[in-house]
Amino acid sequence: MLPDLSSLVAATVRWLMSAYPPGGGALAAALCEAQARQAVTVAAELRYPTAMDAALVAFAGPGGSARLDRISGAGLAEGDPADDAWRTWVDEVVASWAACLLADPALAVRCVAAVGRAGHTSVTPLGFRRLTAPDERALRAAPLLRHPDLLAPVAALHRDGLLDRLEAEEALSV
Repeated sequence: MLPDLSSLVAATVRWLMSAYPPGGGALAAALCEAQARQAVTVAAELRYPTAMDAALVAFAGPGGSARLDRISGAGLAEGDPADDAWRTWVDEVVASWAACLLADPALAVRCVAAVGRAGHTSVTPLGFRRLTAPDERALRAAPLLRHPDLLAPVAALHRDGLLDRLEAEEALSV
């Protein structure tokens, strides 16, 4: 992953984990977070494929989680605004694309392959099997994070853009 995306990835994973919490227990939380991190990493690599793209989003900022919070109902409890500063680093498009990948493992396989072909050595099919081929334990750990109906409102926001980017990446590899 491009280092300039680390804050964006961390915040977007945190948002997914707060919007779609794990099934319970420390192991479930770790498995759920691993799946979210893999989905967000692939989505971020597709969204910001070059060092220049990563630098620009790091400079301008990704936009925050306000619309995602409204759509999903996440983060609506009143709390200390200072505790929510991380939300400004959430990337709505990356979260939407990650939701698409979490809801559709076949799409995740295609995206991981496309990112791998594009030369991102950190993304390999074997290294991303929690996303592309989760075992039963991983699925039990993330029942909300993997539920297509629950993810649908967030995934629908930018699904068309993901499919367009994926088709472009696949066309380049032919």
